[in-house]
Amino acid sequence: MKEKTIKVLKVEPHKLPEVAELTNQLDALQKAVSIGCDYVGLIEILSLDEKTCILCNEEGKLNGMEPNRRLGDDILCGVFYVTGQDKEGNLTSLPEAAMEAYTARFLFPEEITREEVERILSPRFFFF
Repeated sequence: MKEKTIKVLKVEPHKLPEVAELTNQLDALQKAVSIGCDYVGLIEILSLDEKTCILCNEEGKLNGMEPNRRLGDDILCGVFYVTGQDKEGNLTSLPEAAMEAYTARFLFPEEITREEVERILSPRFFFF
């Protein structure tokens, strides 16, 4: 059953992560990932594992949102949220153990330049 509100970890550029509650409805989630943007953006969900995902703005890099944190070879731009997810793909509250783990993972704000973001956006050519 879909939760009406979910307890999540909110991660903003240049800030420490914080626990937040989100209304678990499309329009509210779109507004949540659009903080710092001039319009309501599209949602992107990035699975971290079977029970955890990241909710972010799909166009964060393209619309010039502020670089936030690195995730593997990628850079997340704008605010993002670490949430739980169930087997059906619904967003759920983040379990306490995961809240602690991801708070530690994203604890320190990172200095990321626009040039780094641009390198990720630029087409990559491979020669064989």
